[in-house]
Amino acid sequence: MEDKKPGRTTAIIAYFTIVGSLIAMSMNSEPRHPFARFHTRQAFGLHVCFLGFSLFLSVWFNQYAWYGLYIAYITLWFYGFLAAIGYREQLVPLVGTYFQKWFKFIP
Repeated sequence: MEDKKPGRTTAIIAYFTIVGSLIAMSMNSEPRHPFARFHTRQAFGLHVCFLGFSLFLSVWFNQYAWYGLYIAYITLWFYGFLAAIGYREQLVPLVGTYFQKWFKFIP
């Protein structure tokens, strides 16, 4: 069965861990789909920010900060993932515009 919406599978794969984002980058190298590029940037940004804040919190340990990080990450991830499934280019709240600017190198 052929996917009628180009780039949808790539966009969904991008949300499964940072490895999924890297796989999505290679999948979208040829042919390039703007929808897949949009969601790959969003997902890659979420994963990189989560890892960066996790490294910071591993030095400065506060249990409630970890709760806040996980709640924020899961909420934003779920928001972006549902947009990818629904084939909508919907920015992740608060940080989505930054991800589109910062990760222009993603094909």
